[in-house]
Amino acid sequence: MIVWINGAFGSGKTNVAYELNRRLKNSYVYDPEEVGYFIRDNVPKKLKLNDFQDFPMWRQFNYQMLEYFINNHNGIIIVPMTITSEIYYNEIIGRLQQKGVDIKHFTLMASKETLLKRLRKRGDGKNSWPARQIDRCLNALSSPVFKEHINTDKMTIYEVVDYIAELCKFDLLLDNRNFIEKKVYKLRIWFKHIRLF
Repeated sequence: MIVWINGAFGSGKTNVAYELNRRLKNSYVYDPEEVGYFIRDNVPKKLKLNDFQDFPMWRQFNYQMLEYFINNHNGIIIVPMTITSEIYYNEIIGRLQQKGVDIKHFTLMASKETLLKRLRKRGDGKNSWPARQIDRCLNALSSPVFKEHINTDKMTIYEVVDYIAELCKFDLLLDNRNFIEKKVYKLRIWFKHIRLF
């Protein structure tokens, strides 16, 4: 099974993905952004695009990678990735579904105010690239194509994980960590995903 966690920047995709991974046996987090960074950093300047998702090879590679996982890994693949184009969605997710792959797709929704607040907490100001994408993302992701929508304005990461697990009928491992241990884990995930452009 693939669990695709979609949402605008600042919606909590990465934290939810790694919390879900931590509490699910035999699960793996696959990040399609890494492929995008590789493409972006390894093409001549004149071939660069503003959004690496616009490279056909990004969509093709991620489709093939996920297909490979499904055919060779007996576990759950968790994919935290913003994808707002219905065409691109269908080229990866829709194509896998047509092949009979079990994909649970969730879009973490939140108000613009909530997203900006979350982005500020991670160091992205209101004029940062992620913040400038909020309106575009919220508009596109409101489409029924991107269901199941989860309104996270008043939910913690842990509540979102529990909700996704309930919908997917997952048996989660117990979480016996205290507040400080949870904070430290979140910081580790944040540091792991810092990327200087």
